[in-house]
Amino acid sequence: MSKKTICSHTLVRNEGRFLWFAVMSVINHVDRVLLWDTGSTDQTIEIINEIKRMFPKKVSVNKLGSVSPEEFTLVRQRMIDDTLEDWVIIVDGDEIWWEQGIASVVNTIGQNDSLESIVTKYINLLGDIYHYQDEQASHYRIDNYIGSITIRAMNRRIPGLSVKKPHGTQGFFDEDNILVQDRSPQKRIHIDEPGYLHFTHLSRAGKTALDKAVIKRIQKYKYELGNPFSLDFYYPEVFFRPHPDIVPSPWVKRSKIYEVHAIVETLPKKLRRTFLKIPEGY
Repeated sequence: MSKKTICSHTLVRNEGRFLWFAVMSVINHVDRVLLWDTGSTDQTIEIINEIKRMFPKKVSVNKLGSVSPEEFTLVRQRMIDDTLEDWVIIVDGDEIWWEQGIASVVNTIGQNDSLESIVTKYINLLGDIYHYQDEQASHYRIDNYIGSITIRAMNRRIPGLSVKKPHGTQGFFDEDNILVQDRSPQKRIHIDEPGYLHFTHLSRAGKTALDKAVIKRIQKYKYELGNPFSLDFYYPEVFFRPHPDIVPSPWVKRSKIYEVHAIVETLPKKLRRTFLKIPEGY
């Protein structure tokens, strides 16, 4: 089998807390990184510049300025159109991969010529890096699987691969307007072990970001107790490597105020999930 080339897509706005770890967790496993910014006002730009300085040939930077939700989708399409590699891996600025997680994706790509997409599991964090969300809180369905799963790797040979719908409802489609996840399951592989930690429910912007997008994100900040990781939990390796001073430490515990909010909100959420079967986000 011929070697497959892989391009990582990271499209961000105010992801200063975790962006370094996200990109650095995959950069040695891919052939190129598209690192594009849509108007960050925190230290995201400084972090992007530092990554570019370290990997001048591998990283392609594009600083676009602020975009609307509809324009955000068009930017993702531009990234697809600018990709010459065989495969695309989406790596958002709040997704930090384990070495084994990203290696499993890359190895799976290399071993299957007819493959179109790969489904990856992830773990959602709650409040801080020390607590995680119940698996039953996620109701995403792909094929016969339900849970914290997503398609992060796609073959560029999917006919008419394109991005549609505004940011927040965005999806990847083929030339017949069929979602990639609804194409033939025979051309898709599910990887059993979680590939990355997902920081989506934590505040991700740095201290200097004061625009409306950050305020809106704070309003969506999720309060729930979650479950504590065991003392011997194996965190992604990138957290233990050197990083620039501009990169905040991820080892910050959630506040007492957060825990009070979480105590109040956890039980109603669990009851909704258990008895009403209401998916996450409703």
